[in-house]
Amino acid sequence: MLDAWALPPEILEQAPENPFIHPPTLFQIPEVIEDSPSHQRAREVLDVGASVLDVGCGGGVAAFALTPPATSVIGVDHQSEMLTMFAENAAARALKCQTVEGFWPAVAPLVEAADVVTCHHVAYNVADIVPFLAALGEHARVRVVLELPDRHPLTSLTSAWAHFWGLERPIGPTPVDLMDVLAEMGINAQREQWHAPVRAATDIAQNAHFTRIRLCLGPEREGEVSDFLLAQGSVTRRDLSTIWWDV
Repeated sequence: MLDAWALPPEILEQAPENPFIHPPTLFQIPEVIEDSPSHQRAREVLDVGASVLDVGCGGGVAAFALTPPATSVIGVDHQSEMLTMFAENAAARALKCQTVEGFWPAVAPLVEAADVVTCHHVAYNVADIVPFLAALGEHARVRVVLELPDRHPLTSLTSAWAHFWGLERPIGPTPVDLMDVLAEMGINAQREQWHAPVRAATDIAQNAHFTRIRLCLGPEREGEVSDFLLAQGSVTRRDLSTIWWDV
């Protein structure tokens, strides 16, 4: 299913910039981290002084929502800028912190185990999902908690791809497919569905800029992208799933 998301070569080859971007500015943590079922499922098994490993950590929302009771955090990410943010956020909270740069599970042997392992909004980027999930479980002493949207995050650009390129985009996979994989692995996972408000884009120009890059369009098309996004209106809610299992 993830293979179906590959961009046609003729579109990718003419792209002036790499469309597969994860701008660090979009992953900084908010001043107040809103509670969620994902945070609750992780927090309920943590004792005071516990440790958290956050895989695909970004700025560290999944980890720092658990401090306290956790006092030790480990961040894994393949972008050094994300790990810099993670370490700075840990220092601001006077937490013990380690960071490991690289792709999971390739760097898993370099990473210490933790009481809880969190992994938010990463699963849809992982084609070889079985070893990825297995390594998460191998590094958790108590529980693994994943969070992902009920629809692939790139479905938000479906109408834009159709408008600018006449390109039809896929729909799957979904959390149901991930649950099927876990069952085949012999893991007794649980899933909780919930929804949260979408954080409105406060910088329209920035949103148009990043969207234009993801659509493989040149800088001269940024105004068109901005107009298109404004005409589409804003989505106010996103549907999410928390998936967890004990080890």
